[in-house]
Amino acid sequence: MAEAAPQPLSLPSGLLELCALVGAPQDKLRGLEQVAPTRGGRSLSSLEPEVLSVFVPPFTSGEDSQVAGAGSGTLGKGRRRSFRKRRDKPRAEPPRDLQGHSKGPDLEDVSIPGGVDLLALPQLCFPGGVCAAWEPKEDHVHFLVLTDVCGNRTYGVVAQYHRPLHDEYCFYSGKTHWELSRPSAGTAGCFVPFAVCVVSRFPYYNALKDCLSCLLTHLKLCKDFEVDNHIKDFAARLSLIPSPPPGPLHLMFNMKPLQVVFPSRVDPESPIVDLDLHLPLLCFRPEKVLQILTCILTEQRIVFFSSDWALLTLVAECFMVYLHPLQWQHTFVPILSRQMLDFVMAPTSFLMGCHLDHFEEVSKEADGLVLIDIDRGSVTCPEFPNNNLGTPEVPLAAAQEFIQRVQSLQLHRELHLAHLSSSTDLNEGRARRRAWQQTLNCRVQQITLHLLVSIFREVKNHLNYEHRVFNSEEFLKTRAAGDQPFYRQVLDTYMFHSFLKARLSRTMDAFARMDRDTQSEEDRENGMLISPRRPTVEKMALRKPPALPLAHRRMVVSMPNLQDIALPELPPRNLSLRVMGSSHCQSSSLALNVAPKSTYTFKIPEIHFPLVRQCVQAYYADFAGLLSKAMGLLAPDNSLLLARYFYLRGIMHLMQGQLLSALLDFQNLYKTDLGIFPADLVKGTMAAMSTAERAQAERTPELKRLITEVLDKLGQAPKADDTVKNFELPKKHMQLDDFVKRVQESGIVKDTDIICRLFTALTVGQQKQIDPETFKDFYNCWKETEAEAQEVSLPSLVMDHLDKNECVYKLSSSVKTSHGVGKIAMTQKRLFLLTEGRPGYVEISTFRNIEEVKNSMVAFLLLRIPTLKIKMVSKKEVFEANLKSECDLWHLMVKEMWAGRKLADDYKDPQFVQQALTNVLLMDAVVGTLQSPGAIYAASKLSYFDKMRTEMPLEVPKTTSETLKHKINPSAGETGPQAVEVLLYTPGHLDPAEKVEDAHPKLWCALSGGKVIVFDASSWTVHQHCFRVGSSRVNCMVMADQSQVWVGSEDAVIYIINVHSVSCNKQLTEHRAAVTGLAAPAGGRPSELYSCSVDGTVLAWDVSSLRVTGRFQLPCGGLTAISLHSSRLWCCAGSSIVEVTAHGVLRQQLRINGGHPEVQASFLGLQILPEQEQLWAACAGHSELYIWSLGDLGRPPESVRLPHCSEISCMIRVKRQIWVGGAGPSQGRPRGKIYVIDADQRTVAKELLAHVDCVRTLCSAEGRYVLSGSGPEEGKIAIWKVE
Repeated sequence: MAEAAPQPLSLPSGLLELCALVGAPQDKLRGLEQVAPTRGGRSLSSLEPEVLSVFVPPFTSGEDSQVAGAGSGTLGKGRRRSFRKRRDKPRAEPPRDLQGHSKGPDLEDVSIPGGVDLLALPQLCFPGGVCAAWEPKEDHVHFLVLTDVCGNRTYGVVAQYHRPLHDEYCFYSGKTHWELSRPSAGTAGCFVPFAVCVVSRFPYYNALKDCLSCLLTHLKLCKDFEVDNHIKDFAARLSLIPSPPPGPLHLMFNMKPLQVVFPSRVDPESPIVDLDLHLPLLCFRPEKVLQILTCILTEQRIVFFSSDWALLTLVAECFMVYLHPLQWQHTFVPILSRQMLDFVMAPTSFLMGCHLDHFEEVSKEADGLVLIDIDRGSVTCPEFPNNNLGTPEVPLAAAQEFIQRVQSLQLHRELHLAHLSSSTDLNEGRARRRAWQQTLNCRVQQITLHLLVSIFREVKNHLNYEHRVFNSEEFLKTRAAGDQPFYRQVLDTYMFHSFLKARLSRTMDAFARMDRDTQSEEDRENGMLISPRRPTVEKMALRKPPALPLAHRRMVVSMPNLQDIALPELPPRNLSLRVMGSSHCQSSSLALNVAPKSTYTFKIPEIHFPLVRQCVQAYYADFAGLLSKAMGLLAPDNSLLLARYFYLRGIMHLMQGQLLSALLDFQNLYKTDLGIFPADLVKGTMAAMSTAERAQAERTPELKRLITEVLDKLGQAPKADDTVKNFELPKKHMQLDDFVKRVQESGIVKDTDIICRLFTALTVGQQKQIDPETFKDFYNCWKETEAEAQEVSLPSLVMDHLDKNECVYKLSSSVKTSHGVGKIAMTQKRLFLLTEGRPGYVEISTFRNIEEVKNSMVAFLLLRIPTLKIKMVSKKEVFEANLKSECDLWHLMVKEMWAGRKLADDYKDPQFVQQALTNVLLMDAVVGTLQSPGAIYAASKLSYFDKMRTEMPLEVPKTTSETLKHKINPSAGETGPQAVEVLLYTPGHLDPAEKVEDAHPKLWCALSGGKVIVFDASSWTVHQHCFRVGSSRVNCMVMADQSQVWVGSEDAVIYIINVHSVSCNKQLTEHRAAVTGLAAPAGGRPSELYSCSVDGTVLAWDVSSLRVTGRFQLPCGGLTAISLHSSRLWCCAGSSIVEVTAHGVLRQQLRINGGHPEVQASFLGLQILPEQEQLWAACAGHSELYIWSLGDLGRPPESVRLPHCSEISCMIRVKRQIWVGGAGPSQGRPRGKIYVIDADQRTVAKELLAHVDCVRTLCSAEGRYVLSGSGPEEGKIAIWKVE
């Protein structure tokens, strides 16, 4: 069978896609000779521009373009030479030199990049037309954005300059002046404009402007026949410069006389920012900036105007950056020439730009446009008198914060330079300017991003991630009345739809990071709740209407009136724009941590001419050599820069045709920073390799792993689900599974077990299915109750008696009680009476203080009135309330809350109260839905904790209650509990590069399926919601240094998580089987770390460089754990414990009972106690611990039997104790247990009832606490005090 031929490799392009010389054609220039001999005769007429020359890479000749090395024939780009001269007429001969030889190929011989229309390019290069002038004019630069039919954008920078028409060296499409008729002397002072346009796939506006500025200094002095060579050499230089990978590394190139810097994007999802982001803030007041952002967010038809062509693109692009990560997805043409003005008649959304001269014409001819005058800083919005639909306002609170932050910016660099000495070096002064601009750009981006987060933060509260549903109607109901017009328009846009896709996919982009970093403590706590949200007492107090005149209250008005909003404690406008002192700064809540990240610059080597293969290859070799040198000078722990060097050197090796060397660099990049790994390029490289090269790659272990584990998996990756559904009520009858899905989509509750009980309640005495009407009634009843709770307004006197985080969940009708007439209110903590008449507060009882709850009938005249009676522990009198028809429901609800509170106290688990609240609210909704005599019985099916308390009482032993401090639920908000596989506690470290909140201690929790959740261990709130490290089970975790957490997975990969960013961009793939153990030296900052896999492989790693420094294989296999002590490794290997040196030399092998074959034991863990010189070990399936003396390992081990233990699953050492997790019977049922063993006495000091399910993992928190994680039946984490 014939082998598949290597496929051509599409090499990464450089910065340049195309370079063109544009100007007036020869025949038009000849016409200028007929102009009157004096300047006063008549004005010079406008000329039609054409493309005179086109330069497209590659620039090496055909015989030189082949790349050396095996398989190089597959590396060509398939393009002809790129230089040509445009023909004057379709049938004219191509330009010729003085000897009559053709100077270049035809236009058809040049491959023009997609998205570049050579017919439209001259109009865009001269959007105002080509006008000759009597006097020389200043050079002008403007910027273009070109879009192809697929929506892909390329970017152009155009430099216009003038040359004398009859200069000795002026050119006419390749013919020198003596080839034409001799001009008259009167036209000697005529100057003709030409333009050089550089087109790139990257928006390097400032950098390419600098490059063109350098080129113009040469073009003005060169002769005619040198012009094309100068432009070609210039284009060739740019085509050989690679685009820098995302991250902190910028590239610098010497364009002579300027050092030009090409900045990188911050991360793969962020845009390249090479422009001054404060330009719109200089042109518009903050209120107008908000108005323009609103127009873009609502996808209006927008036209920018300016008398400066350059500002049109720059200002429009600034607004695109402001809205990142939201993206404008409609037509984007920031510059329209006068021939293109009819584009503004398009009926769909667009963003375009015109010269200010066309303002009146456009405003008269086109209706419904938003007209933005950059020069005057004005915005004119369309009026819709019929439907009163205008441009809405940005939500008030977000607008106020944005305005205050913008006013605190220092926008004038002169103020920054006032105290600095003048720079005597051109490039030093430019470097200072770049640093100032980078800092300001960072601040502006942070301010605009915070605006977006403030506007859209609460969208996530109305998302169902499992079924990818957004409940837009419920979200709108939570918005203030004055903000709803804004949200109604934005929610229907393509921008917002794409934004929703990213939220539902849990994309960790700039928005998600800002949302996480600016979350309030209350929001973090709400993330742990499973009960429905209600307004807290604190929020009720904040929403009290301010005592403002009616004219100043929030109205639904158009954006131009936003400046009339009174800002609280807003300082006077800072006209000097100097940064205010601390005494005048805004509140701390407005302060943003906007310090720009450190950046580094790599200087690209010189490019030598003539541009033949040898010179190009020498350039690539020099580039790779400089990268290798820079890598050698790097600090070992600087993996961030190392990854960028690997990326660039891999590109250089590819350009040289050294495919194996390139793959080795990409393999190192794969384990150093997966975020910038060029997967498609690596796959293309493999496809381009010859059979011999492929065989050589597969003989290299590292490359073989890259091929099998990376490329194959990437090819099999299923397409991600990016659908977004809006919630709709069902229209068909529902069985249980469909009912569960619908309730989860509605956002009412997610827990599958609770929904199953709800299904039982709604189908009591009926066929086991829910009809659409019943679901609709239930949904409406739930939402009405929710809305009523939002409208509850408590008097200040009442709120003073409640905690700030308490919420009113239920209010009764006005009833007669033993404390007077009023309404009974229920919070998550207590019952109290809202007295009638003069509003007052009378506490009934906290749920913790209740002793008994019952309902009875009280006789009144001839009536028997249902009455609720509550007996308290601390009071003698019994509270009575004549609740009448509500009595049975309140009886159920109070008992459920009482039971939930008692279980929460017993098990130190506040989730019981939250779940009881959910049950209570569902009871209320069921009764309201059914409205039948059996409604109370149906609601009783939701009385889960009350039944648990009465029917299945489970006493918590005193020792357990005293030792247990708290429980947290990492599965909160999920559809059901998930097993806690591994726990790791990392202490806090205050790094100058991180935020204060990032310095808090963290708890890393690995759940089933490779999911990881990070908790702030100072408050036990979620710091980072679920992210994945692969899709297999996590077996082990360890903190390698203060910035890394290593995770060993069942898929044989070690994932490395950055502690500060809480992201995983590094993977180590040297193991061939499941990674089962990780070991680091105790204390200090480890420089070396060991890992083991189940096949018996042990690897030693250098933590800084992530390189394998040692490798050995244990013959026994079955490795399940590894520990490091006194430079020796102790390994649990099947039925034995093996002691080896760091180089793999076997020193000891321990077995139980001398290794008799009839005794089967598989060790699962060990702990070494140096002070006692003991080794403790546990075996799977055994209920004993085995203890060896390190001083005499030849002696048989002693054993400690664990009472009532059926299995051991994990063990750790804490001080002079051994904590063992497992399972065993308790009160007739299997339970998760923890045994605390005194290592000195070798006795069980405590037996703790830890979890409903088996204890899967244990970890220590600084020796003060122990944390335990349970299996999938409970899925919770318990926190225990160490004595």
